[in-house]
Amino acid sequence: MIFVPLPFVVALLLFVLLVRMLHAEQPSRPFLALIGLCILQSALLGLRWGYGMTALRYVLPVVASGLPPIVFAGFRSLIHRSAADADSVRWLHAAPPVLMLALVLFAPALIDAAMIVIFVGYALAVLDLGRAGPDALDEARLDGAVAAHRALVIAALALCVSAFFDLAILMDFEWSRGENAAFIVSNANFLGLFLIGLTAIAAARAQPQSDAAEELETPSTAAQDREVLDRIRTLLADQKLARDENLTLSRLARRAGVPARQISGAVNRLAGKNVSQFINDFRIAEACRLLSETEMSVTAAMLESGFQTKSNFNREFRRVTSLSPASWRERSRSEALAVVARVGAKDT
Repeated sequence: MIFVPLPFVVALLLFVLLVRMLHAEQPSRPFLALIGLCILQSALLGLRWGYGMTALRYVLPVVASGLPPIVFAGFRSLIHRSAADADSVRWLHAAPPVLMLALVLFAPALIDAAMIVIFVGYALAVLDLGRAGPDALDEARLDGAVAAHRALVIAALALCVSAFFDLAILMDFEWSRGENAAFIVSNANFLGLFLIGLTAIAAARAQPQSDAAEELETPSTAAQDREVLDRIRTLLADQKLARDENLTLSRLARRAGVPARQISGAVNRLAGKNVSQFINDFRIAEACRLLSETEMSVTAAMLESGFQTKSNFNREFRRVTSLSPASWRERSRSEALAVVARVGAKDT
């Protein structure tokens, strides 16, 4: 019987995800690189622990140390920044692989400890990116900002899980000379890398077609908050901007001529919601109108109102109306018939 190590299975599953991403309209380069690196690491782990290619122990730490920076870069791509800021910090993320290469050559005993520090450090950095909630991902499509933020949190936890397994492997070599290392590595690979691959898919779906612009941020008062909110409502309702499935907070800010953080603050303070929920309220209102006034299917109404996924549409529809779209349409028609019946009874 042919022996297929579990890391090879993980690599195959991740490859399927990669193919799906490549068929997307505009694949996200950081997330493509992330899944590609996960595939490479899984394959190397399968060769190392499944077929005893011990020479790969010098390559694996360097490859693994490149994973956290790419996770960080992927989610950082969903946040607006100037070109100058991007260039000033980009080179710093090459430090972990360079450091790991130096440790492999000159201080291999420190590899495991350094790997734990790198993974946990980047997990904290990724969580810091999303500390303001979905609105922090202002370059993500608003239809997918909540899912992208959830993926961010899961990715950070996956990095911590990988760090925990690195610690477990270190302890195993200390206590039992690595007798359980292969089993630990296989499970760590399956849980960590596959989880990161799934989050990359979810986050990449929230990335719209790119266009860049700078914004200036100014302090806002209560009166300015109201003015901003009125301007946003005009854009979303009167100009039907809410129907744009690629709408992001950053793009909304450029259309309104208002800094993204000022929009987020005004919506949070006056509406008590994040921007994604605020805009989805307009989309659900349009979907309700279409379901009530036309014979359009639920899916067509979903797309026409600005949503792209049924799961997000159904979740937001229930949040606003407490009903499913089909149930809402049925109740709306029943109420309309009841009104007609009452009017007819009065006429007679």
